[in-house]
Formats: sequence, structure tokens, C-alpha cells
Amino acid sequence: PDLAAFESLVRGHAPKFFYGIPNSQNPSGRTYSEGKRRAVAEILEGTDTVFYEDDAFGELFFDGKPRPPVKRHLPKQTVISGSFSKIVAPGMRIGWIYAPAPVLRQFNVAKQAADLHSNFLCQVILHRYLATHDLDAHVARVSAVYGRHCRLMCDLLDDLMPPGTTHTNPEGGMFMTAALPDGVSSMEVFREGVHEGVAVLPGVPFYVDGGGEDTIRLNFSAAGEEEIAEGMHRLARVVRKLA
Repeated sequence: PDLAAFESLVRGHAPKFFYGIPNSQNPSGRTYSEGKRRAVAEILEGTDTVFYEDDAFGELFFDGKPRPPVKRHLPKQTVISGSFSKIVAPGMRIGWIYAPAPVLRQFNVAKQAADLHSNFLCQVILHRYLATHDLDAHVARVSAVYGRHCRLMCDLLDDLMPPGTTHTNPEGGMFMTAALPDGVSSMEVFREGVHEGVAVLPGVPFYVDGGGEDTIRLNFSAAGEEEIAEGMHRLARVVRKLA
């Protein structure tokens, strides 16, 4: 985050909580540096602001080295959560949360009001999987595959896209963001992409201030390398047509 702007907002508005994704943020794929983790914690320390640390992608680093959570530097004000849907199976909509006891009690009340409890069958399946399989080995294999896919997608963006196209370079996770050349609309790329048989997500829904018109989110986790290559060639044709 922009630390100066972040500190100004915290001091000026005293928000109840700050939601952040320090690891492989969705949609950009960016990761906080260790310095920014410490700085965020220092800005929040002693305030009434709770930091909600969404760590759904925290184990999916391509180098196999998870980054220390912000909670390590701000233990009394941080709520951290993760998801097994990102590391076991997409349909496994089971997550976990670690929070101070008073906060956790309020979460339990809110969850009971929302859906009573998490899917019991999925919990039993997940328990059996964790008891009989090496989760760390599985995550390592998945992360290595995602890393190859990400590097391939980055290389193809550099090779195929028209001048003015830029992109993030994720260290982990499932997503990256590409910025389009001047004058190219992400919504137009989305619509033309459908006709070419390639799907991207316009950046607009990820912004609260009307931004994102010139950005698209790309996913490198779902498709194989041949599909990624074909998809990027189709996407390049779309962007070149609109540029």
C-alpha cells in the first residue's frame, strides 16, 4: 500500500478495521515486502483499528518460502484467515480464522446468523484428507506448477502484446494484473475476448473509485501450459485490434 496515504487515512478517519491481502493480492498478485509489513503494523499499533489479514494465498509462493504474516508484528490487533479452497480443492469451501477471543466471539455470532455452520460433509472430507495425505508436499507441487504457468504468461505478455502493455510479476498466488495500452478499454477487451474464446476479468469491479478501466485480471492457475499459450495469442489479437 501507499504508506503515506494509508497513515493519513488511519489518523484522519480512525477506521474500525482495515482489510488487506499482504500475500499475492487478488487481483494484482502483489506481495507486501517485509518492510511494508512492519510499517503497516507500526501505523496501526496503538489505534482502535483492527487489521483483517486475508491470507488465502499465503502458502502458494513459487519459491516455497511462506512470508511472515503482518500478525507477527501486530498480534493483538490482527485477525488472520485462510482457505482450504486455494490449497486443497476449489470446491472445498472451508476456511480458518485466528483472532483475539473477543473478536472471535463476535465472528461466531455473525456466522451463526449467516449460515448456522460450515458444510459438515466437507469438513469430514477435509479431515480425512489431512489425516491421510501430506498437505505440505501437495502445496509444494501446486506452487511449482503455478510458478511455471505464471512465468509462461509473463513471457507471452512481453512477447505478444502491443507497446504500452505492462503487467505485475507475482511471487505466488493465482492471479496477475495487466495494464492495457492508452485508449484500450478493459470492458471492450472482455467483450471482444468472448468472441475470440478467451476470458479475462475487467479491472473495474476491483476499484471503489471508478478506476480499473485500463486493467484486466488474468488467472494462471486453472489452465495448462498449452491452453495458456493459446489463450494469450487470442488475447493479443484482441488487444492489438483495439489498440
